[in-house]
Amino acid sequence: MAEEIKFEKAMERLEKIVEDLEAGEISLEEALKKYEEGVQLSGICQKKLGQAEKKIEILNRALDGSLTKESFEYDEDGERAGPSSAPKKKSKKASLTSKTNLNDDEDLLL
Repeated sequence: MAEEIKFEKAMERLEKIVEDLEAGEISLEEALKKYEEGVQLSGICQKKLGQAEKKIEILNRALDGSLTKESFEYDEDGERAGPSSAPKKKSKKASLTSKTNLNDDEDLLL
């Protein structure tokens, strides 16, 4: 099953599989095939929900001002890249260095 399937379509298919299995009118072999497909669809849905949760977390951090460049760095599995998934805090020195690199006029104000 390709992971390009949209969340809503995966959920619809998963619901249909559950209905078929609950009805009990299919052979054991067909039930096993549907069960396997259901497990795959469930994993896809969980992954997509996890990615959505991470995006919401990023947006919420943007609202409270704790957003950093690292907030947007994820690997191909949607997992936070880097050694830690915790938001990174910049030290005061790092913040000053970043500001001076962005705009030389701010050096005069510091």
